[in-house]
Amino acid sequence: MTAPLDPVHLTQSLIRCKSVTPEEGGALVLLDELLSEAGFDCTRVDRGGVANLFARWGARGHARSFGFNGHTDVVPPGDVAAWTHAPFSGDLEDGILWGRGATDMKSGVAAFVAAAVDFVRTTPPDGAIVLAITGDEEGDAVNGTAALLDWMGTAGEAMSACLVGEPTCPEEIGDMIKIGRRGSMSAWFRVTGVQGHSAYPHRAKNPLPALARLLDRLASHELDQGSDHFDASTLAVVTIDTGNPATNVIPAESTAAVNIRFNDLHSGASLSRWLEEEADRAATEFGVGIECRVKISGESFLTPPGPLSDLVARAVEAETGRRPVLSTSGGTSDARFVKDHCPVVEFGLVGKTMHQVDEHVPAEQIAQLKAIYSRILADYFT
Repeated sequence: MTAPLDPVHLTQSLIRCKSVTPEEGGALVLLDELLSEAGFDCTRVDRGGVANLFARWGARGHARSFGFNGHTDVVPPGDVAAWTHAPFSGDLEDGILWGRGATDMKSGVAAFVAAAVDFVRTTPPDGAIVLAITGDEEGDAVNGTAALLDWMGTAGEAMSACLVGEPTCPEEIGDMIKIGRRGSMSAWFRVTGVQGHSAYPHRAKNPLPALARLLDRLASHELDQGSDHFDASTLAVVTIDTGNPATNVIPAESTAAVNIRFNDLHSGASLSRWLEEEADRAATEFGVGIECRVKISGESFLTPPGPLSDLVARAVEAETGRRPVLSTSGGTSDARFVKDHCPVVEFGLVGKTMHQVDEHVPAEQIAQLKAIYSRILADYFT
């Protein structure tokens, strides 16, 4: 009888693949070989120089098809000399697994791969299990999960429900499930005036007062007070740049950027219109030119509490003894793409050390996460 697949050992192997986004680093090759050997039908869905892997066990288009989504790309390690253990060592010491991706989220991928492989070997389900694994979540995310879903649409592949294995728990494993995410967008402003001597301001048009007034209005404005499932939307001024080292010169232009995290009371389009209206207002008042450029990274979305969140919550509580809170907090994730395909929730490890120097996770939590995912599969197909 084949031994159960060890998710800790698999996480170590994945950490040793230097898959700093968008490099594949061997991680998806490793998973392709492992899943193919276990009877999964695997397809590389590479696009735009990004590596992606689709794996399915069971019949294509089956009415009952449970999916997992995750990523093997990681952020850069930063100062390698500052790490206690080398960032791509996958060292296991005193029950702690160290390395880039230990939390976000090679451990999550290893846990759901191990759960899926063991499940189809021991209890072949009446249905299909789909694994959609990308190498482009930490980057622009244009050719990652979005590419997988595009390919699935043309290939007749589908998921009835999906769980994204991102780290979701703030303090202890089992304390939070994400059932939605706020939208995210950024805006860049370029204010153009006329350069001149600071002793003769009437001969110049200073872009800075207009920019300061615009940013104050944006930052002081209350977007909302929150909604049923979301906290209040927020706007943060993230940079102001003029590049003027001289105190006797009024600069010709200045730039700034803001980032907005918004709930379901807004859309990217409605907020874009507001930003442009405020920019036009400041430009008219101060007699300068203001250009506004907006990038919408994702709209807010919600999977209402129901069968999928109940399924995951029951499994989490059975394995951890904790009833998880249903939350929409945090940044964006690839669930923002999956939500257009099928109901989606997120559940994974504690995310305290993700993206940090000395990223690490207790190995027992990875095993516990596999047990939770295994129970989810068993309950879904029962």
